Amino acid sequence: MKAIKMGFGMINSSKHFAFPRMMQAVIFFIGSSIAVWATVATGVILDKKSAKPIASAIITAEGKEYRTDVNGVFHVPSSESIGIRAIGYERTFYKRGGTIYLDRVAPKALYLSSFGASQDKILNNAKHLIRTTEINALVIDIKMDRGQLAHKTKNFTANKIGAQKMVRFKDLKQFVTDLKKEGIYTIARIVCFKDTPFVRAYPKWGVKRADGTLFKDREELYWIDPSQKEAWDYIISIAEESAQAGFDEIQFDYVRFPDQKGLRFSVRNTQTERVKSINEFLKYARARLIPYNVFISADIFGYVCWNNADLGIGQRVDAMASYVDYLSPMLYPSGFQAGIPGHLNPVKANYEIVNHTLKKALEKSGGSPLSYRPWLQAFRDYAFDRRNYGGKEIRDQIRASEDFGSCGWMLWNARNVYTADGLLQSETTIDNPVR
Repeated sequence: MKAIKMGFGMINSSKHFAFPRMMQAVIFFIGSSIAVWATVATGVILDKKSAKPIASAIITAEGKEYRTDVNGVFHVPSSESIGIRAIGYERTFYKRGGTIYLDRVAPKALYLSSFGASQDKILNNAKHLIRTTEINALVIDIKMDRGQLAHKTKNFTANKIGAQKMVRFKDLKQFVTDLKKEGIYTIARIVCFKDTPFVRAYPKWGVKRADGTLFKDREELYWIDPSQKEAWDYIISIAEESAQAGFDEIQFDYVRFPDQKGLRFSVRNTQTERVKSINEFLKYARARLIPYNVFISADIFGYVCWNNADLGIGQRVDAMASYVDYLSPMLYPSGFQAGIPGHLNPVKANYEIVNHTLKKALEKSGGSPLSYRPWLQAFRDYAFDRRNYGGKEIRDQIRASEDFGSCGWMLWNARNVYTADGLLQSETTIDNPVR
């Protein structure tokens, strides 16, 4: 996504007019009386390219969330700042109502750990790919897998529990501002319930084994019990800090129960209770993030898309879809160790794994394919023939996602090693090739 310059115009009319082509965005007020604007802001949201109305666009005003109708029209309380965003489009802010044109946005992202994003060599390579290929977005660790925070924070709990031992960004807001100056769509990855420092400090809120002792996963890490609502504030406060820093999107990862049987939670260990806990967490997080007008996404297991049950982790596509803007299934073929119907060797069916799984997910959630943005594999296979995932494998996955109609895609490599293999050149590079 490139930086957008906005031009403003006003006209007191309830009808649409032809706008000068030189203007990149136009606002005019709808209504016949100036007095109306003291209490209500009314407007319409249109696709910038086609000028067609955008239904179900999200409007935030005075701490609440509203939606446009089928004609793209909204009526909200007057506010100093009205947040506007829509699935598959940009997000922006306006002072008043009016006619608002939104650009389409399809983030095509690379994952960077906080270490990678703070190292010049790795970050510069990512920026080079953004300048020269179709990549236009970065997913950056903020709350990490081991519970550490990547940025300097004044958060009392974070400092108390020792989550500031690996600070990579002294000034997170400036870091994000610098990325956005280069037209980069920014996504903050927040690892939710996998948090060793927090559980060590507050063991009563940790996942327990059947004997009442604290549970550790295969990496010897502790987990917060997702049903312990008292623990939610800490996680969401980090998401709020990320939104305040200017990230376009908050991505919740490990927003689930551990995938192990025989564990004890503060609620009964049933599908109903597990799904309810995850949904209520996402609902609460969405409400807390309303003032920032950020997109909200959640990472989910790939096999969740194929099942009606929650697989013991509290994730169900049909249940979660209502609380996030984007669902991001992890569609790494190496992770589909049992294959999918008709394809028992996933690494030989990269297109089918991604495309068929997304279609299965959409069958369950309903809505638009644009509400999905999958994670794709950009690392060596670990489960089958140990093949390197190069240009062909990556391109097959991208093609599968785009044929489905998703709102972009994201490449995962834990080591942050990326090349241009499998990626299309940017239009700028094609027009101005390196000599």
